[in-house]
Amino acid sequence: MVSYADSGVDVEAGERAVALMREAITRATRPEVVGGFGGFAGLFDASALKGYRRPLLATSTDGVGTKVAVAQAMDIHDTIGQDLVAMVVDDLVVCGAEPLFMTDYIATGKVVPERIAAIVSGIARGCEIAGCALVGGETAEHPGLLASNEYDVAGAGTGVVEADRLLGAERVRSGDVAIAMPSSGLHSNGYSLARRVLLGEGGPGLGTYVVDLGRSVGEEMLEPTRIYAQDCLDLIDNVDVHAFSHITGGGIAANLARVLPAHLAIEIDRGTWTPGPVFDLIAAGGVQRAEMERTFNMGMGMVAIVNSGDAGNALARLRDRGLDAWVCGVVRDRANGEVGDAEAKGGGGGAALVVGEHP
Repeated sequence: MVSYADSGVDVEAGERAVALMREAITRATRPEVVGGFGGFAGLFDASALKGYRRPLLATSTDGVGTKVAVAQAMDIHDTIGQDLVAMVVDDLVVCGAEPLFMTDYIATGKVVPERIAAIVSGIARGCEIAGCALVGGETAEHPGLLASNEYDVAGAGTGVVEADRLLGAERVRSGDVAIAMPSSGLHSNGYSLARRVLLGEGGPGLGTYVVDLGRSVGEEMLEPTRIYAQDCLDLIDNVDVHAFSHITGGGIAANLARVLPAHLAIEIDRGTWTPGPVFDLIAAGGVQRAEMERTFNMGMGMVAIVNSGDAGNALARLRDRGLDAWVCGVVRDRANGEVGDAEAKGGGGGAALVVGEHP
């Protein structure tokens, strides 16, 4: 007799993992969630949207890339979930949408209940920070495809925005001001390059303590991605916001170009901020500035484009919320034939340029 367990799939371990994650998931909820934990599908009461005149549902899906390899090497698994939530919900809020709920998917070579529960606890904590519910998920055991200590994570989220409050390029005007919100570090992009430089031959390695970082390389690389959803929603409610740009893969210029109309340009002044020491550490490994800036966030994780008259209010609100935000640039008319530093993802968009020198 051959069993499923003989094939490498431990159903009982999966059930133990579910039991361990129950408490964390219970905290990541909203009043609109219907039903209890463990159903085949997550339920959300859509009648909660009846107060909207024309609700638009926004959806986003993402993962955290090769940052999971660092978590696995460090055997620390309770932060990677926050990274996952950040990558999803902060894409939703860019268009002005309030994140409502998320689902997650974890694939692993072997279900270790404590490890799966730690991953999900991070996801639940991220949902709490973002103000959304974790309404469901799936853990799949893939022996033979993934090693027993390997896993990958992905998630999908849904949000809602009133149609006439939709943010984006159509709202941006010449003279608007760009306000940068600081990143917590590398976030969840560029890890293939960061790992090659920091963990490869000649690199300092995970366990090396770096004075400028104030901790080890591995601890720095596992710093959770900052979640900006509630900060952005607060700005939307109190400031004349025209667009947001989530600075993820592609760097500052490519992501800003996406939220500009073709006839406008934005200049981001390096002189307005100093990137954190982790970026200097990577650059010292032989990575040129142009490559750094098209791979990493360089210290700014989200940019708000606001009416110039509201810039002071926006800065004050963000600082009251614990974000040391700053004015990093201004939108202007695009010169004939002007080319930005990077093309917008998907093509089109305006011209974004990063100018000047860091202090």
